[in-house]
Amino acid sequence: MAQMRIDKLLASTGRWSRREVKQLIKEGRVLAGREIVSRPENKYDPEETEIRVDGAPVGLSAYHYVMLHKPAGVLSATEDRRAETALGLLPPELQKLGLFPVGRLDKDTEGLLLMTDDGELAHRLLAPRSHVDKVYYVRAAGCLTAED
Repeated sequence: MAQMRIDKLLASTGRWSRREVKQLIKEGRVLAGREIVSRPENKYDPEETEIRVDGAPVGLSAYHYVMLHKPAGVLSATEDRRAETALGLLPPELQKLGLFPVGRLDKDTEGLLLMTDDGELAHRLLAPRSHVDKVYYVRAAGCLTAED
């Protein structure tokens, strides 16, 4: 990962807004390596420098991945005016990360839904030429016929 502004790095975790990060820095609560960060525009490479807030290491990664059990009645979407969405099931700090569902499950379907901000991975998993198998289990009332 290349060097990035510390305020942008910390805000990308979804735990703090940029304004909150600036306040943390002003209060001397952010460390990069062994030095107290003095300015929000300071740049660091998180792969080379350990970043800490209030003494605790901050996990920084280029992409985020969430496995979510989508219940029936929830849309596999990031936003909808009329129905609850999979993104809305996540805690607020994850909702800020720009995650989106990889694929779709019907509204009345429940099951595993992968959410990420990694567009390349999503494309590889969904592109027909990738031939990524998906397994579905169906529970039906009564017996299914060949016509069903």
